[in-house]
Amino acid sequence: MRKRFEQHPELDFDPISEVEINTKSRHQLPAILVALQYIFTDQNLSEQIFELLEDKITNQKQNTGRMGMSLWEILVLGVVRLNLDIDYDFLLDHANNHIELRGVLGVRTGGVFNTKGKKYSRQTIVDNVYLIDEETIKSINEILVKAGHDLIKKKEKKEVLELEIKSDSYPVERNIHFPTDINLSWDSVRKIFDIVDKIVDENCRLLSGQRKRKFNRKAVKRKNRLVSNIHSKKGANYSERLEKSVVTLLDSYTKLLKTIEVNIAECKKSISPKILLLSVELKKYKDYLVKFSDQLRRRILQGEKIPHCEKVFSIFEPDVEWLQKGKQGNKVELGHNVLVTTDQYHFILDYKTMEGERDNSQPLPLMGRLQNAYKSGYVLSSISFDRGFYSKLSKEGLEKTFTTVIMPSKGRPSKKAKEEESGKRYRLFMNRHSAVESNINELEHCGVNKVPDRGLIGFKRYVGYGVMAYNLKRLGNLVIESRARKKAKPKKRIKHVA
Repeated sequence: MRKRFEQHPELDFDPISEVEINTKSRHQLPAILVALQYIFTDQNLSEQIFELLEDKITNQKQNTGRMGMSLWEILVLGVVRLNLDIDYDFLLDHANNHIELRGVLGVRTGGVFNTKGKKYSRQTIVDNVYLIDEETIKSINEILVKAGHDLIKKKEKKEVLELEIKSDSYPVERNIHFPTDINLSWDSVRKIFDIVDKIVDENCRLLSGQRKRKFNRKAVKRKNRLVSNIHSKKGANYSERLEKSVVTLLDSYTKLLKTIEVNIAECKKSISPKILLLSVELKKYKDYLVKFSDQLRRRILQGEKIPHCEKVFSIFEPDVEWLQKGKQGNKVELGHNVLVTTDQYHFILDYKTMEGERDNSQPLPLMGRLQNAYKSGYVLSSISFDRGFYSKLSKEGLEKTFTTVIMPSKGRPSKKAKEEESGKRYRLFMNRHSAVESNINELEHCGVNKVPDRGLIGFKRYVGYGVMAYNLKRLGNLVIESRARKKAKPKKRIKHVA
């Protein structure tokens, strides 16, 4: 059984709306705590967000069983982790000891009677934070952005906001080591031996040829390390020594693969579901070892260049892309490009994880998403991109919706393009486009620079939490500013009539 949030009224227990947060601190945590407090106390905002969380987490479950972590606690812990760019161990320490954070979580902090409040465990936090998916996070982000825009409308006394939109992509890395066919083949061997150990633990008499598996594992590792050292250090007779060591390594791989094929056939005869599942995993890593052995043979012994389309950059994250933006230093990053779209108020209006997509395919789908999300109360005034996003079809499509479209063409500009780009309005919005780079830099400080979570789904969830933390921090700063203005507003003097 899981509830939205339930805070029991007690003598020494402050409600979330009355938690005192130090807004004078320059640290990023107070801003996000103020924003969370603001959306919790605003009935309309909290109702919208809780409905989304209920639809994802509790709708398909019976209202019975033990009391699970509340929806509010899941949301708070998920965004605080990304806001501070910390791991789960640091988050656990904050959740159990940080007074202001525990106040916003609605958890007792000691109080007058010095009673111990709720204590979290690491695995409980991990399991619950993973319950929210990317689609739910995107919907919550849209609500947060509109809440920030409502504060801006009140400040500027406007009923309609003209949005000046900027969009750019940047690479977000995955937590994997740099791939070579040598170390990827060892990853495959290591996993093969790990799975064999699990099968032997389950049924010690099932597999043949694995009595000396610990010795065989060390022997293969020694040969793999020798190849790696020769390849990295070079030295005298480099080619001859490398070829000789690779031949020895491939021979050991061939012997191992023959034994594993027999073991897979033996596993299929078992009636144990666990062993059958392990045999599927064993076959997967066996296929990887065949692939990397073949690439080693072709590259080193036959002098062939392996085509990029045949390469796999991680056996644990096979969807990883090789990203090279062509900027200074020619840096290679392994992960996915993320498209980030911001406005002049520095809110992230939209984001997207690009899976094998190019920048020039993004503008028109982005326009459709913005039109659907920001209909009433908004005017889509301008949108800007850099040269990598240019296509004639996209620019013509955008000009039907936006008053100003900044999309410089690649190569030498035509006479018409020169006239357009020399215009005063065009130069103004072109100069403003650089603000998206600072927004991306701030987003990277919210943890969205290297993703530790596993799998493509985990990657997307992590990026979504990072964008939510960014927008909450921006919303919190607006709330702090509005409260400061109200305090600084001079009181009207009352004239006394004689």
